[in-house]
Amino acid sequence: MSVSLRIGIVGGGGWLGGAIASTIVDSGLVDPRNLCLSYRSRQPDRFPDSFWTTDSQELADRSDVILLSIRPDDWHPLALDASDKLVISVMAGIRLGALAERHKTGRVVRALPNAAAEVGKSYTPWIGANDITRDDRNVVRAIFETCGSEDEVARESDIDYLTGLSGSGPAFPALLAAAMMRDAVIRGLPAEVARRAVNAVISGAGRLLERRNECPDDIVQTFLDYHGTTAAAIEGMRAAGFDAAVGEGLSAAFKKSVGMGAVS
Repeated sequence: MSVSLRIGIVGGGGWLGGAIASTIVDSGLVDPRNLCLSYRSRQPDRFPDSFWTTDSQELADRSDVILLSIRPDDWHPLALDASDKLVISVMAGIRLGALAERHKTGRVVRALPNAAAEVGKSYTPWIGANDITRDDRNVVRAIFETCGSEDEVARESDIDYLTGLSGSGPAFPALLAAAMMRDAVIRGLPAEVARRAVNAVISGAGRLLERRNECPDDIVQTFLDYHGTTAAAIEGMRAAGFDAAVGEGLSAAFKKSVGMGAVS
């Protein structure tokens, strides 16, 4: 992939847009001078060699690839003519058809990176409209491989579901960690000790899953087969409705994603 590619990020001054910008620059995918970013009120002190603007159309005109990294509510009033360029949306809920109509291009992609893009560990599912080319697919893969790993999926409904599963995913270990830490503090552990213990458990589990590359069910079953303290904890959590709570949460995220697209 050539570093001469010109990429514009609408919302590049925001957290996710800035994280993606960092990974594509650090990887060498794009030269900072070929990166254009928009901001709303105050220009961030980042990417001094890149072009900053508050004018989204100016950004589009200067770019070969336009990445939309804004909230869906901010997208509705956005007037941006992409003139048959490749547009990649990382917004939840906004459909391919709506993107194509609004931005006057059939070369549109929906992608859902997550918070771990900041550390190069995002999982990004994506889907493209029928008009995207082989080169477009290569560009999409190259961008999101700098952020972690990626998969092209077959249906827009897959993206809607994965909005909750992987798009929101980093929040779920944090939710578990917060519950574990509260319990530890209630039982008398100093907060700093509890925090270090819980953070080590969560980060260590992620590395273990990544290294072993096994089905999580197989790892859980291994612990259950020992019939020890871990098995007792797993059984207690399941009896309290752990699996059902996770399912309810993912279902709520899926419905929210579909609903966000419906108002577009």
